Amino acid sequence: MNDERQRGICEELTFSNFFATHARTLRNYLFYKFGNQDQAEDITQEAFIKLWENCANVPPEKAKAFIYTVANNTTLNQIAHQKVVLEYAKKSNITNTDSQSPEFLLEEDQFKAKLQRAIESLSEAQRTAFLLNRIEGKKYHEIAEILEISIKAVEKRISGALLELRKQIDNFR
Repeated sequence: MNDERQRGICEELTFSNFFATHARTLRNYLFYKFGNQDQAEDITQEAFIKLWENCANVPPEKAKAFIYTVANNTTLNQIAHQKVVLEYAKKSNITNTDSQSPEFLLEEDQFKAKLQRAIESLSEAQRTAFLLNRIEGKKYHEIAEILEISIKAVEKRISGALLELRKQIDNFR
């Protein structure tokens, strides 16, 4: 039994199931927090590689915390590069041309840009909690677990984000 607990996450099937369960959530968390899909995918893979390399030292009940910690630390080490990548991504965004009127398309583009700027202007804490809730559909207790904060802190961050977004979007017209 002790040998079974010791092997834990090192077992290929256990690791595979853990990856299938947590990879998408970690990738989305990183994307919402830092705004770059490719970087989120790369860091998710890197976190799971480090988990596999250290599987003998990581108990199964701490594996989720381990991958989030590795992912956060890795991303924070790349934050200067991230700013350059985000600026490039904003400049190279391709617009969608439908059979809509040009006025509608212009208004839509202006609103998207305003919304993007409003979301970017939120603090990192507010932006992360807001996007995890509104885009990913996470419940407050799930966000609290991911961010390692209390549910009340999640409520405060999302409430503050909504107030700030309303204020900025209402000033749009």
